[in-house]
Amino acid sequence: MGEAQFHKPVLLITAAFSRHHDALAWGRARAERDWGPVALESETFAFEETSFYEATMGSGLKKVLWAFERLVSPTQLVDFKLLANDWEDEFRRSHEHAELRPLNLDPGYLTEAKLVLATTKDRDHRLYLDRGIFAEVTLHYHRRVWQARPWTYPDYQRPDYHSFFDRCREYLRARYGS
Repeated sequence: MGEAQFHKPVLLITAAFSRHHDALAWGRARAERDWGPVALESETFAFEETSFYEATMGSGLKKVLWAFERLVSPTQLVDFKLLANDWEDEFRRSHEHAELRPLNLDPGYLTEAKLVLATTKDRDHRLYLDRGIFAEVTLHYHRRVWQARPWTYPDYQRPDYHSFFDRCREYLRARYGS
């Protein structure tokens, strides 16, 4: 029989996208207020791989990824996702933008071996966590590179995203002392 062990702390990652610069800045400030300083920030990417969000968010979307300084327990992912959903609603109510959803915040976490994203949508490859939140392993680290799964979103298959996740992985390893 295997012995149960606690998981090492993980690196909290959040993807933010919007067509409005003020929304991205607000999202970062709001996240840093509750989750602490951002340790690493990606470049701002053009989010053009899908038109899925255009009906609620408009066109010309930009996406940025943040990795937070404070390491967290992976068991907190549900709380992070629910809070991010609340922030999206708070921004929508407090700012006058034409879109139904002017800001999208998607938290997840990174370990040395994988990137896990939280979602409210159930699919065959997602595991239910709690309170209406599911999780999926979006990328896994194998043979020194990030590998996609059949369900990995197209933007997460991009080499520039992988470069950012490489930086995050090195940051996490340095924090572990490995």
